[in-house]
Amino acid sequence: MLNEKLMNEISRIRPLDGTAMEESRLHWDGIAKPLGSLGKLEKAVTQIAGIQRNANICIEKKALIIMCADNGVVEEGISQSGPEVTAAVAENFYDEKSCVAIMCRKCGTDLFPIDIGMATDTPRTEKHKVAYGTRNFAKEPAMTREQAIMAIETGMEKIRELKQRGYQIIATGEMGIGNTTTSSAITAVFLGVPAETVTGRGAGLSTEGLSRKVQVIQKALKLHHPDPSDPIDVLAKVGGFDIAGLAGVFLGGAVYGVPVVIDGVISAAAALTALRIAPGCGAYMMASHVSGEPASSMLLDALGKSPFLTCDMRLGEGSGAVALFPLLDFASEIYHKMASFPDAGFEQYEHLE
Repeated sequence: MLNEKLMNEISRIRPLDGTAMEESRLHWDGIAKPLGSLGKLEKAVTQIAGIQRNANICIEKKALIIMCADNGVVEEGISQSGPEVTAAVAENFYDEKSCVAIMCRKCGTDLFPIDIGMATDTPRTEKHKVAYGTRNFAKEPAMTREQAIMAIETGMEKIRELKQRGYQIIATGEMGIGNTTTSSAITAVFLGVPAETVTGRGAGLSTEGLSRKVQVIQKALKLHHPDPSDPIDVLAKVGGFDIAGLAGVFLGGAVYGVPVVIDGVISAAAALTALRIAPGCGAYMMASHVSGEPASSMLLDALGKSPFLTCDMRLGEGSGAVALFPLLDFASEIYHKMASFPDAGFEQYEHLE
């Protein structure tokens, strides 16, 4: 299923550090507040302690990786726009003209747009192009197995590079017209549910457009018979280069010990792909939000993740993932700086049950 290089990398994934997590839990219990009163924020810090293998967590240096790619299935009229929009938005990331670029500046996150498969070349987007877009999966497989693996390896390599540069937590994003179609197809295969159950309107399709989108996915699944037990087969037949690259980012987070934040439905489809390749990588993932797309909550359930935010966001680009960073910063500040019970001058709470 995988090449030897990828298998060797994945074999390096370890369980989270239980000692660091226990130290983190004990530290939370020693802070002068009701036990467990910060809920998911406490659990997030403890998870990060396990990932970083150190109870003295640090998430000051943050990055957002945006995988940018085009999808040949756009030929089928499943989107309001075409690949020219992918290219324009990819360039706008550099000028703070996109939503997530503005968010990144506000919360101190460095942004890394990656051309992993755009149909055109742009001046500034970092080039790791597997091909100039996928093929139209309504007619033929989206990509070869070799291309799927190449895209996965690109995502893993980007995590390795950012880890070496000192980045401590990574958000995931994507840009690619047609990628709610590819993510819906992948989700239908992995969850074993009908395409209409997991397919939404994406960037604003009409009812007629949504019906056409569902029919295109149904046609592709019937034509190619992607094998849910073989994640590379699913990616190659009905996936996208952006999803494959993000799957590599999630795998890389587990290999190199970096927490990786899931964005919306497309990012979650990539996360589930990574989980099917290497189940151990799930412990290194954090779910930011549940999006407005119908497959979102089903994907999070399949990943065993509970979202922090419920804002009905469905913008993409990593906007939901980056929205989590200020909350994690609050949690980290409290964890490191809040007074202990002795410092506050009153008796420590005890676990009574």
